[in-house]
Amino acid sequence: MASDAEALLDLAQDKIVVLDEDGVFEYANAAVDRLLGYAPAELVGTSVFEHVHPDDEAGVRECFARVVEADDDLAEQSTYRFRHADGSWVWLESRVSNARCPEIDGYVVTSRDVTERKRLADRRRESERRLRQLTENTSDALWMYTSDWEELLFVNSAFEDIWGIPTDDLRADPTKFMEAVHPADRETIRRNMKRLSAGDSVELECRVNDERDFQRWVWIQATPVIVDGDVTRIVGFTRDITDRRRRTKQMRVLDRQLRHNLRNDMNVVIGRTEAAREDDDVATHLDSIDRTARQVVDDAEKQRAIINVLEQGVVSEPVDLAATVRETVENVAAAYPDATVECDLPESVTVSAVPQVVWGVRELVENAVEHATDPAPTVTVSLTVADDTAELTVTDEAPPIPEREYASLTEDYEDDALLHSSGLGLWLAYWIADLSDGRLTFETHDDGNVVTMHLPIHDD
Repeated sequence: MASDAEALLDLAQDKIVVLDEDGVFEYANAAVDRLLGYAPAELVGTSVFEHVHPDDEAGVRECFARVVEADDDLAEQSTYRFRHADGSWVWLESRVSNARCPEIDGYVVTSRDVTERKRLADRRRESERRLRQLTENTSDALWMYTSDWEELLFVNSAFEDIWGIPTDDLRADPTKFMEAVHPADRETIRRNMKRLSAGDSVELECRVNDERDFQRWVWIQATPVIVDGDVTRIVGFTRDITDRRRRTKQMRVLDRQLRHNLRNDMNVVIGRTEAAREDDDVATHLDSIDRTARQVVDDAEKQRAIINVLEQGVVSEPVDLAATVRETVENVAAAYPDATVECDLPESVTVSAVPQVVWGVRELVENAVEHATDPAPTVTVSLTVADDTAELTVTDEAPPIPEREYASLTEDYEDDALLHSSGLGLWLAYWIADLSDGRLTFETHDDGNVVTMHLPIHDD
């Protein structure tokens, strides 16, 4: 190589070497001293592969072989570790070419030190790994979007558990989460998305997860990241507050029951007591007082049952619903000998439900018998399976359940809008179904009611 050309190459900041077809150094510029601690003459005549880290050698050999064996002009790039003269390892990013030049009999390789870049990249990956480890060990869904909501920058796996949307689907369609928002809450979400893009922080509660009939309540808190006055990203989290909402609703119901039903029952007792003082027919009044007192005790037991179910943090387990219904019907038939309970049950249906599901089943069947106007009522109980859901249906001949009663179960009411139901039986059945990721539905007719408890089939 001409001395003038070599002098120019020695001024280059990058390491420039020429290798023969076996990877032996034929030339090295002065940069090898600055970058690797070798005098150029120390490398000439040695194989480049002798200096490459053992873990990287195979990749470097493959890269070099592709260039040597190519018929057409080819340039390849490789990043690997090269041993420094002091024994340490230096990360090099090299480009090797087979471009033919009459003055150069070999393959030119240009390299630059990327050790610091690799160190920063490794540090960043380690930080990301730790962040991922932290985010994957929280039950909150964490997410980050661009300011225009067109790109999802980060999401952890808890998002899928809460919203019911696979994270891969969300990455492909960043606003797909809107499909999992309750239709009545979507406009609120859109309005708050605009506020975030405009630079405002937001906090809200809404219903999500269409796979669970939007029965999951979440708390969303989000804030914009502002750089130089512009919103660059939006970060936030979603927390499942279904249990909290359930407990809040429970307290409202129990408070209503205490204030309304108990007050009414005590008024009956007081009124009958006063009447008994003035009436010779004391027995009639005592019968009424006895019935009312028993109702108060029954309500108190149901209140305690509801509180126990909600406070214990029960977990669903496999339950043979057919066997549970069969046993319940036998018990109800024994307690109400004048009633006829007709059954249409399969041999076995295993659902995923809380252990207290038997209480809910009993409440539905007993309510159907107790509220009938006929002293010898007929109640029909059937159990069917539709797709991945078991449907327990109780059909009675009782007066139609007022819409305001079952609406207070299935809808979200404020305290002053809650309506006074006749008892806690339906509430107990509702919460047991809800805790089992199920639901209650109601149909009313002039000649009776159809109440259905929907429960998920147990997945083996």
